[in-house]
Amino acid sequence: DAKKFSHSHSRSMSSSSSSLLVLGLVAALVLFVAHSEAAYCNECGSASYTDINAACSQYSGWSQECCRCIASHESGGNIHACNKNTDGSLDVGLWQINDRNWSSCSGGSPPCDVASNLACAKKVWAWGGNTWRFWSTCSACGCCSRA
Repeated sequence: DAKKFSHSHSRSMSSSSSSLLVLGLVAALVLFVAHSEAAYCNECGSASYTDINAACSQYSGWSQECCRCIASHESGGNIHACNKNTDGSLDVGLWQINDRNWSSCSGGSPPCDVASNLACAKKVWAWGGNTWRFWSTCSACGCCSRA
């Protein structure tokens, strides 16, 4: 009986070790895939920061306060910010313009500079009834229904 117990105990230890190994491999794979997806979105190149106040002030038709808050939450002032969404689409630039809008506002190219991203942001803002409702961060800024 002692040998039987010892044998089954070593089998359960072996099974535990295998489970830990598999768990470790799965965790490593998840980290690798997450890193790969983050690295995939590099449409505009390396980070480049701008003065959000100066960028927002290029258009006087919208609330400067909302514009600054949205841009700050969306990109942190990085005009080359690029994020891959869970649906596979990409958001780029200061105002994180979705790639589904590029053909309507930047000739199909990623709007990676302040001028083209601003032109796209103004169009998306207008499509939203001159509000910020199409930005996912509008609630955090209290700007979803504000100009």
